[in-house]
Amino acid sequence: MRAIWNGAVIADSDDTVVVEGNHYFPRDAVDPAVLRESSTKTTCPWKGEASYFSIEVDGQVNQDAAWYYPTPKPAAAEIEGRIAFWRGVTVTG
Repeated sequence: MRAIWNGAVIADSDDTVVVEGNHYFPRDAVDPAVLRESSTKTTCPWKGEASYFSIEVDGQVNQDAAWYYPTPKPAAAEIEGRIAFWRGVTVTG
């Protein structure tokens, strides 16, 4: 699977975990050069608290376009250490 935004491959892995239709990529499969820390947090009742990254490619920023669960609840343990994308990021196989 590949995650693409603004013409750049930002993640590439054969090892994604699909939860609620979202592909969670291993952290080391995501290009660290495009990730920008965000202060945004949200809470999912069964996964726990999500943290976000914005994505920057060629000077353009996609705010809070990636999320992850630093310490997911036990029901979502399989996504620990993984990052998912939305907001215009295309995930394709």
